[in-house]
Amino acid sequence: MVDVEFRVVSDRRDGLLLALGQVVIANGFTLLRQRMLNSEEGVVLVMVVRGPAEALLMLEERLGTHHLVQSFEASPYEPAPAAAPTPAPAARNGASTHAPAAAAPSANTAPASYAAPSATAAPIDTQRVETLLPQLARNYPNILLQLVALERELPPTQREATLRYIGQRVGAWVYKRDFALGGQLPLADSVRRIALPAMRQLVQAELHEDVLKVRNSPFCHRGETGECCHFLRGMLGGLLEGQHGADGVRVVESQCRNTGAESCRFEFEA
Repeated sequence: MVDVEFRVVSDRRDGLLLALGQVVIANGFTLLRQRMLNSEEGVVLVMVVRGPAEALLMLEERLGTHHLVQSFEASPYEPAPAAAPTPAPAARNGASTHAPAAAAPSANTAPASYAAPSATAAPIDTQRVETLLPQLARNYPNILLQLVALERELPPTQREATLRYIGQRVGAWVYKRDFALGGQLPLADSVRRIALPAMRQLVQAELHEDVLKVRNSPFCHRGETGECCHFLRGMLGGLLEGQHGADGVRVVESQCRNTGAESCRFEFEA
């Protein structure tokens, strides 16, 4: 589950909270708190919501395209830290005084999907990612130029993790939007009936036995070393986890045009 704060600007106050609250609930989220105020921009509604990470991109798309919404921003919500306990007064006449014990940190201090990075990995700029995701939803499938521009701007240590994470989020959203109503499929059929048609919206993809090949990945020959189609790999994982669970399938880029191969090859392991 993730906690996200939305800041919405509208030109209408009456019915705004009711209309957007219904959108939040319809997408499987809970409205934790809200506040509304008037500003020079118009009516500003701030909502803090909690719900499944895989449904967040769909919620952002529906809020961003709602007829009452002029603009909106999304960012991870982190509760303000609790105030430090007041020091105990000095003991008088030998009497012992005890300060109350500080409360244990809440398990919900950080949203589940924003796990702390390992000591050797650069952290993902989650606020930047959450700002970008609604734009990708609005522009989909014409998103590759935005992603290539993002790759160019990211520090090298953040590229793989950030682009794979964005790919996973986009893939989960596309699965829920276009493929979630189908029945349970074996992995090979999921690749053929879900991953392949979804990837063909973005790139030239074809399937040879159980290997998906991409001939025109825009992420190759851009100064990276080794396999570098991190977004495509993440998107394939997001597309397939709806059928097989987050840990049910592993996507491997076994060959890449960036290393001299004729095409980028993605293999799938259950």
